[in-house]
Amino acid sequence: MTPSRILVRPTAGAAACAKQSFTPSRGAYRKLRSDRTFASVSSTPISPARNHKVVVVGGGSAGLTVSHQLLRSGKFTHDDIAVVDPAEWHHYQPGWTLVGGGLKDKHALKRPLQSLVDPKLKLYSDPVAAFAPEDNTVTLGNGATLTYDQLVVAPGIKVDLASIKGLPEASSNPDSNVSCIYTFDTVDKTFPTIRRLRSGQAIFTQPAGVVKCAGAPQKIMWLALDHWKRAGLYNNNNNNNNSNSSPIQIAFATGLPVMFGVPKYSAALEALRQERGVEGLFGHDLVEIDGDTAVFARPPTDGKPPPLVRRRFDLMHVVPKMGAHAFVKNSPLANEAGFVDVDDATLRHRRFANVWSAGDASSLPTSKTAAAITAQAPVLVGNLLRAMEEGGGGGEAVPGYDGYTSCPLLTEYGKVMLAEFKYGGVPQETFNRVGWDQATPRRAFYHLKKDFFPWVYYQSMVKGTWGGPKGWLS
Repeated sequence: MTPSRILVRPTAGAAACAKQSFTPSRGAYRKLRSDRTFASVSSTPISPARNHKVVVVGGGSAGLTVSHQLLRSGKFTHDDIAVVDPAEWHHYQPGWTLVGGGLKDKHALKRPLQSLVDPKLKLYSDPVAAFAPEDNTVTLGNGATLTYDQLVVAPGIKVDLASIKGLPEASSNPDSNVSCIYTFDTVDKTFPTIRRLRSGQAIFTQPAGVVKCAGAPQKIMWLALDHWKRAGLYNNNNNNNNSNSSPIQIAFATGLPVMFGVPKYSAALEALRQERGVEGLFGHDLVEIDGDTAVFARPPTDGKPPPLVRRRFDLMHVVPKMGAHAFVKNSPLANEAGFVDVDDATLRHRRFANVWSAGDASSLPTSKTAAAITAQAPVLVGNLLRAMEEGGGGGEAVPGYDGYTSCPLLTEYGKVMLAEFKYGGVPQETFNRVGWDQATPRRAFYHLKKDFFPWVYYQSMVKGTWGGPKGWLS
């Protein structure tokens, strides 16, 4: 259903945009590449309101990809597009699993955000205070007001360490064997705790609800298991109920009822779990860390919550709960869950026709990964440009996103199970054309995860030229 035009109030920029030619030129593409220096930056109050044809909220994977794909269309001039993000650094977060496994340095995976933003874009280094979609405005934390013809909301989601009682204290305590790969401040604690453990109970958790890259909670578990196995500290005899046969015992405590949300890959991972002797604590949602005891909530039975489960541990890797940022959740743009309420196929807002979203902040019912953004961004950009050609927010958006996402699941050092799927948990595998079943871990997939993806991310994806399985974009 097309969002109502009544909810779109065109600005002066929209009228001007509708009159100009929208024909991209090769010269424009070459000029964008040759002139790249640093974006202009503003962090002071602006009066009167500053007008932009497009405001992109978020300078993460989705925000940078979308803003640069828009710019490369050749349909925008200097400062037509604004990017809003208060962060000083941009992080390649998919690489934090590699940091946790001792394979990468976290500092090598970050870049100054300003250095990644094309100089023809306007960068506002301020937080967002409020959205007023009825007025086509965004208010910044410093009180400045930005007006837009089109708005893209892609600020990612919040990783909430405080959602688990005791986690902020435990994860920041250097003497504690509690770690978390999901934040820059805690990720480099993970591998030292793995290396330090010589015996005892190791627990790896995954919460119920939304998380970034739903495979990451067990990726770090498989790397730890392989490290301990190579060190002679872990063997597979645990699946024979002989818990004393291995110095280290491993449990995977997940709020989900299965290993993974896609049946094909879940079956393969369940087979690995059983083969490798990992205890499965399904329907166990960590709610508290009490010293060396993990406290889990269990799903209700007969409408009543069962008693909490307490398990002692010697090492625990914790994945905290995650959710929408407050400035999104409390805005008119959010659905009941707090995410930007967009159409699953067009990425256009269900109420406001000149508002769009991609990435983790969106309501799209697919796994929240960088790979998903490679498929989402071209659909969003194409529909946004069509809307501008038609005078602002009217016209039909073209359904083009099928839910594609990917999760390179590290199953050991040197092998990855490359899960690729779309809406409904239906596999959509790139390498089946050469006869490869991607539920089988392979060394080639490992090098994609460890070497190629980090390289192509900064060299191409955030510059708007990488289309994931479709390769490089023209």
